[in-house]
Amino acid sequence: MKMNITILCSSKTHPVNETLCRWVEKNDGTHVVRLVRSKSELHGGDILFLISCSEIISAQDREKFKKVLVIHASDLPKGRGWSPHIWEVVNGASEIAVSLLEAQDKVDSGDVWKKLWIDIPRHALYNEINDLLFTAESQLMDFAVENFYTITPQPQDPGAEPSYHPRRTPADSELDPEKSIASQFDLLRVSDPERFPAFFKLHGHTYKLAVEKVDNE
Repeated sequence: MKMNITILCSSKTHPVNETLCRWVEKNDGTHVVRLVRSKSELHGGDILFLISCSEIISAQDREKFKKVLVIHASDLPKGRGWSPHIWEVVNGASEIAVSLLEAQDKVDSGDVWKKLWIDIPRHALYNEINDLLFTAESQLMDFAVENFYTITPQPQDPGAEPSYHPRRTPADSELDPEKSIASQFDLLRVSDPERFPAFFKLHGHTYKLAVEKVDNE
């Protein structure tokens, strides 16, 4: 059945956009699919996907759609809030959950449609981690469309204590020049060198750092 699908991603420069554009191209024709940047562009339909959306989508906005779905990279109810996979990797996680859930007024509290777990290799850099994450997000979007009429969403575990991540700021990418690279590698490898580069301060100046893999041969 042909569906009317909208994807709201606030930033044109977010690295997820390449994946979203491929998803739109793959599904356009089978469904009516729009990629928009602001809630002012929401006209209604079957599904609204909120992917890296920085706006508050009110109940009035959500009523325009049959379902409003969020993709959030944590094992909810743990890790609600901002930039969850970044915080998880910085804190030493080697695998992360990616959750498909219904949007509600209370942040990241809605019923869960599906969770996928992805392994994060200890050597993976930000772009490689993004590839893994965005692939999982695309798979969850496919799942939502394919199971839209048959899914039975599950409430988040009421026995699990929710935890919350704060919004990351540029200051969260600061390295300590007195510490080893190895001890700070997780922070260095998740720092987007274009949007949120790692940096350190020394001798009255601020220095930006980027890391990339080289061919061992």
